[in-house]
Amino acid sequence: MTIPGPRERSGRQAPFSLRQLALCFGLIAALICGAGLTVRVMAAAAADHPLSALAAGAALFVAATAVLRRRHRLRQAAGALSLPEPVGEYADVPASAPTVTAPSPVPAYESMSPDEFEEAVAELCKRDGCSDVQVTGGAGDLGADVVATAPDGRRVVIQCKRYSPDHKVGSQDLQRFGGTCFAVHGAHTATVVTTSGFTQPGAEYAAQCGIGCFGAEELTAWAVGTGPSPWDAE
Repeated sequence: MTIPGPRERSGRQAPFSLRQLALCFGLIAALICGAGLTVRVMAAAAADHPLSALAAGAALFVAATAVLRRRHRLRQAAGALSLPEPVGEYADVPASAPTVTAPSPVPAYESMSPDEFEEAVAELCKRDGCSDVQVTGGAGDLGADVVATAPDGRRVVIQCKRYSPDHKVGSQDLQRFGGTCFAVHGAHTATVVTTSGFTQPGAEYAAQCGIGCFGAEELTAWAVGTGPSPWDAE
């Protein structure tokens, strides 16, 4: 006799049972009859005692509403717990106000005295790394108001002209300075710094002699750090 293997036994289908089918239909019919009987009893009770039925209906409505609200809150709480905290570039980081750097104030060079102006130019030289800075202006200065040593070792000689805007530095001023800045003071770089400007003949003479011309615009740019120093402008 041949014994069926596992595959053959697992491939067989369960035989149709009429008894189980009848039992299933009977259970369904019982449930339907029970529901109908319950509705009839409730209808009869409502007809005999309308106020009691109304109160029971209201209580049932309130209970159902409370259950629905509770389920809604539980769902919201579960959703909040399941959401991960944002990290990295998606995190809700409060934006900080941008940092604005105020520009350096421009000193009122025009309102200074000639001596104060020379001291202010000397301070700019110290700020930009010059050493041995001296204010030599005065009687017998031979055109050198500020002398210093640049960071690269060159000797810096500056003549300061604190003039009003309508009083420009002319060729005579530059000729006097040009006759002493190199020969007497041994300048490697010589510059005339003024709060005004230069006449055309004066600028031409300075260019021929290798003298730097720092007018009001160049002085302001040097002071606020947006322009070069006299020894770097060359």
